[in-house]
Amino acid sequence: MTEQRTVRIERTYDASPAEVWELWTTADGIASWWGPEGFGVEVLELDVRPGGKMTYSMIAKAAEMKAYLESQGMPTTTTHDMHFTEVVPYRRLSYRSAVDFVPDVESYDVGTHLELEPLGNGTRLTLILDAMHDDHWTEMSVAGWEQQLDNLATTLKETL
Repeated sequence: MTEQRTVRIERTYDASPAEVWELWTTADGIASWWGPEGFGVEVLELDVRPGGKMTYSMIAKAAEMKAYLESQGMPTTTTHDMHFTEVVPYRRLSYRSAVDFVPDVESYDVGTHLELEPLGNGTRLTLILDAMHDDHWTEMSVAGWEQQLDNLATTLKETL
């Protein structure tokens, strides 16, 4: 058995851990920033506790995203479940989710681990992602998260 390869992304935000946490753990907060460019999210179910889950739909909004997905034989709306494994308010959030949307690849689970650390008047966010099944999809995942974390920064600036 080999150890799961991970990718680490760090960001610093001019917001308190509580303010960042709110955007990660409420339906309105998540819908305000989650999803890479050209996509939107609708939270269908949210139970933030160990053993709880979030069900959401990722919806391609931009015409070019819709066209790309259709050209790859992929749907323009997908529904996903995340299963929370660790919840420490304002500090840590971990979950597992299925990668079941890649054509010709058998479904498998990946983990995501969020850590929030107070840093002066701000917060250091560390996101640790399980790598996907190949380098291309891992790079796409990281690029998507980079966009989402940029969206999070914008949302924090707009709401504070």
